[in-house]
Amino acid sequence: MKLSDFKFDLPKELIAHFPPENRDESRLMIIDRNSGKIEHKSFSNILDHFNEGDVMVVNNTKVFPARMFGRKEKTGAIIEVFLLRELNPDSKLWDVLVDPARKIRIGNKLYFGENDELVAEVIDNTTSRGRTLRFLTDMEHPEFKALLQSLGEPPLPKIINRPVIEEDKDRYQTIYAKHEGAVAAPTAGLHFSRELIKRLEIKGINIAEITLHAGLGNFRRIEVEDLSKHKMDSEEFIIEEKTTAIVNKAKDNRKKVVAVGTTSMRAIESSVTINGRLKAFKGWTNKFIFPPYEFNLADSMISNLHLPQSSMMMMVAAYTGYELLMEAYEVAVKEKYKFFTYGDAMLII
Repeated sequence: MKLSDFKFDLPKELIAHFPPENRDESRLMIIDRNSGKIEHKSFSNILDHFNEGDVMVVNNTKVFPARMFGRKEKTGAIIEVFLLRELNPDSKLWDVLVDPARKIRIGNKLYFGENDELVAEVIDNTTSRGRTLRFLTDMEHPEFKALLQSLGEPPLPKIINRPVIEEDKDRYQTIYAKHEGAVAAPTAGLHFSRELIKRLEIKGINIAEITLHAGLGNFRRIEVEDLSKHKMDSEEFIIEEKTTAIVNKAKDNRKKVVAVGTTSMRAIESSVTINGRLKAFKGWTNKFIFPPYEFNLADSMISNLHLPQSSMMMMVAAYTGYELLMEAYEVAVKEKYKFFTYGDAMLII
């Protein structure tokens, strides 16, 4: 398939800029892959579609407050620094993106915080926008990370064009977030409230946790028309034996396995045996899923509504079926569903 196949008209006002008042009160579009039927419910109704012994695979990554603002030495120009990856905890080296990139060169120093609590020096250019920073401090690593946390803010996607608010610190994070490392939230999981998780547990529906540290590659524009030539950024993921036991028991007992979001789906599809069972893994994946693709594990999928020509939309199209997803997105626009990070959800059965 081609990049242009995934273009559709998305009115700007349908991109959600704020989370709903309550996590589980988003709208939910239910898509039946066999019949093509489309229904409209509330996310809290998701409970009606699953039974005792079914499994929901969730991504327990925790979003790091990766966006910081520093002042350039001498000029005082404000530079946005987006922390991508810690390269060396001992020497406090980080891969970062800087904006505006043209103003930053090797040797420049940046000052962070009202009282210059932290100083960093640019030591390398990694890409046109990317840099390697060394933070100049003798702090022990836990104290240093705590300072980064206090100086950073939730890394909302740029398309959410507003200042970060206090509410984002909680809402741009799933309630089951545990392992820090993501710079993008696994957005399908944002719809789960503590009350809804409790109701799932009471009904006997199991939660199986994986960890995939979602990176900015999820939002990077695809710039090739031939999708087979697109390369996804690698993301670290971990699947533990406990999770494989839960998922494989469900498969053996012919219970449903539900992938909550594209990150969970990418993880389980990156670590599956030839006989369709999940295996434990710790490493990296750059798996890019687009139509046509034969899925191995998930019987259902929960997803947000994604932006045109995004890699997430392409994965959902591969799962739903291209024509049915395009029809569903057309219905979503007509029915004024909210799209993207803080938007509404789909359940594909």
